[in-house]
Amino acid sequence: MTNKAPKFTDQLDTIFLTPAASSRTQYLYSMEQANEQILSRFACQDKPYSGQSPRVLKQLVHDRLKLFADDGEDIASILNQVGELVMQHSVNVSHPACLAHLQCPPFISSMAAEAIINAMNQSMDSWDQSPAATFVEEQMIAWLCREFGYRKEADGVFTGGGTMSNFMGLLLARDHFAAKRWGWNVQEKGLPPEASKMRIFCSKAAHFTIVKSCALLGLGEQAVIALDVDDNGNISVDRLEEAIKHTTSEGMFPFAVVATAGTTDFGCIDPLEDIAALAEQNQLWFHVDAAYGGALVLSRKHRARLLGIEKADSITVDFHKMFYQSISCGAFLLNERSHFNLLKIHADYLNPEEDEEAGVPNLVLKSVQTTRRFDAMKLYVSLKATGLRTMGEIVDYTLELAEQTASIIAKHPSLQLINQPILNTVVFRYQTQLGKNEMEDSINLEIRDILLQKGDVVLARTRFKGRNCLKFTLLNPRTTIEDIKSILKQVQSIGQHLEQMLDERSEKVRHE
Repeated sequence: MTNKAPKFTDQLDTIFLTPAASSRTQYLYSMEQANEQILSRFACQDKPYSGQSPRVLKQLVHDRLKLFADDGEDIASILNQVGELVMQHSVNVSHPACLAHLQCPPFISSMAAEAIINAMNQSMDSWDQSPAATFVEEQMIAWLCREFGYRKEADGVFTGGGTMSNFMGLLLARDHFAAKRWGWNVQEKGLPPEASKMRIFCSKAAHFTIVKSCALLGLGEQAVIALDVDDNGNISVDRLEEAIKHTTSEGMFPFAVVATAGTTDFGCIDPLEDIAALAEQNQLWFHVDAAYGGALVLSRKHRARLLGIEKADSITVDFHKMFYQSISCGAFLLNERSHFNLLKIHADYLNPEEDEEAGVPNLVLKSVQTTRRFDAMKLYVSLKATGLRTMGEIVDYTLELAEQTASIIAKHPSLQLINQPILNTVVFRYQTQLGKNEMEDSINLEIRDILLQKGDVVLARTRFKGRNCLKFTLLNPRTTIEDIKSILKQVQSIGQHLEQMLDERSEKVRHE
């Protein structure tokens, strides 16, 4: 009996990237079709969103996005459908009026690097899956450690973002404390008997992933002591010191303090130097969540705001925020590389011990993740293409734009400024003439919804002291102060219309 090749064999060179001419032709054709859809359906949009409601868009996608058949289709028709149903109804993060979240417009250089990353598909866990890529990541980590003021003993690893980096910081803090305090190896034995009494400190403005990480680490949400912030939105060092003493006196075991360098709503930066001193005094692991504010290291004008971050045991930094990288791209930095030993596990099929003895760098030894993307490449390409001076100027511009925006809002008779910006977020409210809280809360939510439904502006919503607020997140350096003035004019116009409608409705109810 003769074994016949599978029917798909003749197609392989048009399915995979190979040296064959047919593979090259198919690759170029596919990328050309993708580029055509990106440019014609996405990049040219004159609004940040199409305005489709969740209900309508769900129905549209479910009804018209065709699923799979036995035989394949031409990539052009597939991508045309993707362009029509997905791209045209996605948020255009590069539009000057897309101002809601810490979701940056990515550099074109980052997009180009993504194409290379995807084509090579290197897996950053073992050296034999990512030979040259391993050394690029190591070089980028070394540069980042120097930029954040770490010594030569430092190290780090690229991650998918702040959630993973914060998790790693608290994981190492937990295991380091258990080993130092009780001689307990968490990796081998699980949580120590005293785990339910372990405590960390952060501010109430810290990212929710601090609480989430403690839950996932088996310490429970109870492990987090979230402190009230001071008038500047920061951890009060006096309150922190008092909380450490009180917690210790109650028989608990404080083991870490988390400072935030850039809170999500207000961009507040905790007093890093003072917290570092307090952490050292009490032998606490000091972790800094600089996912948002870490980009200040690029700024010659503002990087001093991060003074003290070099004393942190670990740092979270994201590049898919103010470093303008496509999602996902982040890093976890560690002041003392030997702490990575707390994660060390060998697998014969991946990173055998003899590799380590021979000096083969398998990066899985430093990561909670196994398979990881080669994200270091796009940061490298973007920094090279844009230049450090221009990167810093972009960051500075967005901070200055936030200050100008806040100044306009503060002088506006129909708007209330909630915060003086620290980074590039501005929180504010539309306020009614009569100052009715419930009416104002309803109006502020509706303003945001109406702007989104029209597709004209993508604003964020948040709450401050129980009140509904609007928020600008001014990451986009293409946004101008004229754009801001136009948006605020729309906010005022919609707010006044809603206020008038509610007043007329209330008047009608009174007469009935």
